[in-house]
Amino acid sequence: MRTSQQTTLRSAASLSGIGVHSGNPVSITLHPAEANHGIAFLRTGLANGRDRLIQAHHAQVSATELCTVIGSRETGAVATIEHLMSALYGLGIDNCLVEIDGPEMPILDGSAGPFVTAIEAVGTTSCGTPRRFIKVLKTVRTEKGRAYSELRPFERGFHLDVEIDFESPVIGRSRKALTLTPAAYRREIARARTFGMMRDVERYWKAGFALGASLENTVAVGDGGVVNPEGLRYPDEFVRHKLLDAVGDLALAGLPILGAYQSFCGGHGLNVAVLTALFADRSNYAIVEGAAARREPVFAEFGVGLGAAVYAPEL
Repeated sequence: MRTSQQTTLRSAASLSGIGVHSGNPVSITLHPAEANHGIAFLRTGLANGRDRLIQAHHAQVSATELCTVIGSRETGAVATIEHLMSALYGLGIDNCLVEIDGPEMPILDGSAGPFVTAIEAVGTTSCGTPRRFIKVLKTVRTEKGRAYSELRPFERGFHLDVEIDFESPVIGRSRKALTLTPAAYRREIARARTFGMMRDVERYWKAGFALGASLENTVAVGDGGVVNPEGLRYPDEFVRHKLLDAVGDLALAGLPILGAYQSFCGGHGLNVAVLTALFADRSNYAIVEGAAARREPVFAEFGVGLGAAVYAPEL
């Protein structure tokens, strides 16, 4: 497949499970979509038999506490979209209609891995239209206390650099960086699971969160270590999951990003805020098509241009 072209799924893929916060069962179907459709969620099963189409865009975000929510409670919303959005972005899927019959995405195993498996089982295909990109022209930064998220110009695709620093010695401080390609995403990011502190569980329950959380879908961190009997999938799984979340939240730019992202102790709120800052001033960014992007040098060792580097084939 030509990586400078927009892509979609070859056929529909369905998954089902429970919401990590609601605990309620939910089913989704990922449908192929035409060029320039983007990623959108079709929320079904609303009152009076209504459906609602919600574009996956930062302007549609209504909440970012513990997960990313698009839409509104009154007219229909979808929560915990970040893992699926991460998988779609990580695999280079530009166009997809996500049909969902409940208010929260299924958590599955707590990572993006099951979404990747489902997408790769049906395969992808070109839409026959040049891919467009958001090219970062100026550095933008958002801060909250000592935490920050930043987007800046970068000429070699989409680079992410995420650092976390938790009081818990089990998690501690760690950092992970990579330039996003499907191969790197599958290998380094996709299987990293969401995590939480055991001491916070009762507080989350009282606030209506984590009602579906279990050791099957969450890495539980106790005072003495990881509670899950199988342990961690990666020694630094915690920061890898934060990177996974960042990819999913930044997919709400609406187009793949040409630039570099960096965060320290970031999260959903700061990820969305940095997109808001980017789009607040038209001089911060440009929209370029695949042909224009390919003229810029990137991954010289592979002899390919920028459009190819963002979603590079297996090499």
